[in-house]
Amino acid sequence: MVNIKAIIMAGGKGTRLRPLTCSLPKPMVPILNKPVMEYTINLLKKHGIREIAVTVAYLPMVLIDYFGTGEKWGVNLSYYVEDEPLGTGGCVRNAEEFIDETFIVISGDALTDLDIKKAVEYHKYKTSKITIVLKKEDSPIEYGVVITNEEGKITRFLEKPSWGEVFSNTVNTGIYIIEPEVISDYKKGDIFDFSKDLFPKLLAAKVSMYGFVTDDYWCDIGDLNSYKQTHFDILDGKVNVELENLESSTGIWMGKNSVLYGDVKIIPPVYIGENCLLNKGSVLGPHTIVGDNCTLEARSVLKKSIIWNNNLIGVDTHVSGAVVCSNTRIKKRVNVYENVVIGEGSVLGDNVTVKPSLKLWPYKTIDENSVVSQNLIWGTKLRKTIFGNKGISGEINVEITPEFASKLGATYASILGGESIIVVSSGDSNATKLIANSLVAGIHTTGAQAITIDNAVLSLNNFAVRHHNANGGFCVETGSLNANNLFIEVVNENGVNIDRNLEREIENLMSREDFKRCNADQIKKTITSNNISHYYIEEGIKLIKNVQEIKKKNPKIVIASKSTSIIDLAKEFLENIGCQTRYINISNKFEDEENNINSIASRVTMSGATLGIVIQDSSADMVLIDEKGRVIESERLQFLLALTIFKTKKVKKLVLPYTFPNVIENMAKFYGVTIEKTKSNPSNVMNEILKNNETEKGVPYQFILNYHAIWAVGIIIDLLVSNSMTLGGLLDEIPAFYYTKKLVQCDWKDKGEIMRKMIEENKNNKIELFEGVKIIDDKGWALILPDNEKASFNIHTEGFTQEYAEELAVFYEDKIKKMIINQNS
Repeated sequence: MVNIKAIIMAGGKGTRLRPLTCSLPKPMVPILNKPVMEYTINLLKKHGIREIAVTVAYLPMVLIDYFGTGEKWGVNLSYYVEDEPLGTGGCVRNAEEFIDETFIVISGDALTDLDIKKAVEYHKYKTSKITIVLKKEDSPIEYGVVITNEEGKITRFLEKPSWGEVFSNTVNTGIYIIEPEVISDYKKGDIFDFSKDLFPKLLAAKVSMYGFVTDDYWCDIGDLNSYKQTHFDILDGKVNVELENLESSTGIWMGKNSVLYGDVKIIPPVYIGENCLLNKGSVLGPHTIVGDNCTLEARSVLKKSIIWNNNLIGVDTHVSGAVVCSNTRIKKRVNVYENVVIGEGSVLGDNVTVKPSLKLWPYKTIDENSVVSQNLIWGTKLRKTIFGNKGISGEINVEITPEFASKLGATYASILGGESIIVVSSGDSNATKLIANSLVAGIHTTGAQAITIDNAVLSLNNFAVRHHNANGGFCVETGSLNANNLFIEVVNENGVNIDRNLEREIENLMSREDFKRCNADQIKKTITSNNISHYYIEEGIKLIKNVQEIKKKNPKIVIASKSTSIIDLAKEFLENIGCQTRYINISNKFEDEENNINSIASRVTMSGATLGIVIQDSSADMVLIDEKGRVIESERLQFLLALTIFKTKKVKKLVLPYTFPNVIENMAKFYGVTIEKTKSNPSNVMNEILKNNETEKGVPYQFILNYHAIWAVGIIIDLLVSNSMTLGGLLDEIPAFYYTKKLVQCDWKDKGEIMRKMIEENKNNKIELFEGVKIIDDKGWALILPDNEKASFNIHTEGFTQEYAEELAVFYEDKIKKMIINQNS
């Protein structure tokens, strides 16, 4: 027995579980016909813990009415209501009169069979002030990762890390054993979180904190998939919990007064509640759960589904892989498919079909013979994570549909607020225009204002956001290699890709479909911005300091792009500053990128051009070609842009991704510039650059060079002309660097463990854990970085010779492959 008190945190709304939680707080969602929090109370009682405080917030009376004083369960329950959100730590501190000895904090909406006795003994043995119960997870990015040393002492916290920050696969379960004095600095009513506020504070103060890694079962019931999986795990015997009903035969649990009429087929494991009626010919497949007081009519079929209490499943109806909430009537010959959720009190008429992965909110009535092909709130199914390294990508009418775009527009506008202004631009194609129009429709449903730009590019869109003092923007573009692939860039009020926090907020709001909706009189008329390219060119010309000198020398520039809009914009800008231009529309000329570049390089040298520029569809990314036909791209281009900044503008700081070669620091030092490395996600780089107060026309100079290709080439021409230089001469000033990149395929589930092993194996070497694992020696470095979008690792290496850089890359490529084989053998 364990002689401590317990606090159950039970204030969760469960927004990601909707519509299951529309009328229930998350801890009251049923698992095998009883609230998930009931399992937590039983676990505490099993370990002798009977004094329990419960913190409640959302629909508190539903929970309090059910559990009462706790007498039914042999425990004493005290309730502490949050009138306003206090955070995980604040809600516990709210129970200050209860806290007078060591106590355990445990979630009321997660399921675990944790051996609490072992955890408490560990806590006491380590004389820890706080012990966090940890669990190894294959994909830890949705959790808080906790890093410990060999003794179990906590050394670092990472709250919902990106893959580049996954230095361990041990995650915070939200179960804490705490000594009261560690929260004594806070008062009742203070707002603070354990993970964000208290733990980092204690870590900085070197307070003794340990991690107890458990092999016991733990599942955070955070979404519908984990909700279903928890049921299946219990039926499969993976969780040490007692079930209410007796096991009538192997793998079949049936409650009292439940009756089988005629030939009923049950394939275990199956759980059937009390007072159920299963009629002739009905079939229950494996991993099916039926609540109390349910009727299955003749020849109804349930497979891998969870049916709550008081439901009717009609004659010849098939339900596969779905969740059906209480008091629902599903009539004859209905088909309900995989991953559907039907809210409580709904009625589905005869011959209805509900297509996969849809949600019906409570109390919906579906007329007979209907086909439900979208959620009955708004739109269609969403991916859990929709953002990649830079924006959203997918195939037109597959991942990126008009419904998806409308929902995305409504989501961003809801977050920004009803009076917000959002710029929406589309490219040349009809596909981009279709999606842009759908974004506008979604924006207008919230009462926000949309400003549209046709045949625009990303740099123009971003400029328009600032020009119109907008709150954000969308830019829809086609892929450079496949016209069916679309990209949606989402930008903030600065015209810069939104950060990961805002991406998560959009993903979470879209997943629960909780958008703002306005009345008819609040819907605004779309504004079209017709002259934005004129203002863009005008603003760009102001950046050029030697226009007259350029006009006098009249340099010849070859422009190439797959976008007519980009060619037209670049041509007009360059001719306005005094260049003569030749253009190549490469959309129909060449079959692959390499041929594109080689052919354009030949055209540059044959025409005697000063330089060539290949501008990607985004108008932010470019490739340069010097007068000798040498192609300048990737890291070499970044060196060239940095050198341009050093020579044309006195800046104190240059921001570069963490993956960039270190050689640039020597070049920067020569010009008196400090290099600041940031995480390599494009949004991180952009936003760090924007923090620089060394601006030109209100925009950081580096941002212009890096993300406005058309303006950037003008600045480079200005530098060359004013110094009587060639692009090749500027290129030759770049120091030699030896750098390589490799990609290694790896299953998502293996990433966290490989990161942990990589750190463990190199603990005696010099390593950095800023992003990924960077292993450093006196001849170079290797960075092992999990890809955020793909099931793979990226390996970046730099060496004192190219041969050494490549050797490092091959060495770590082989090491990762061996780890994968060992892990799966």
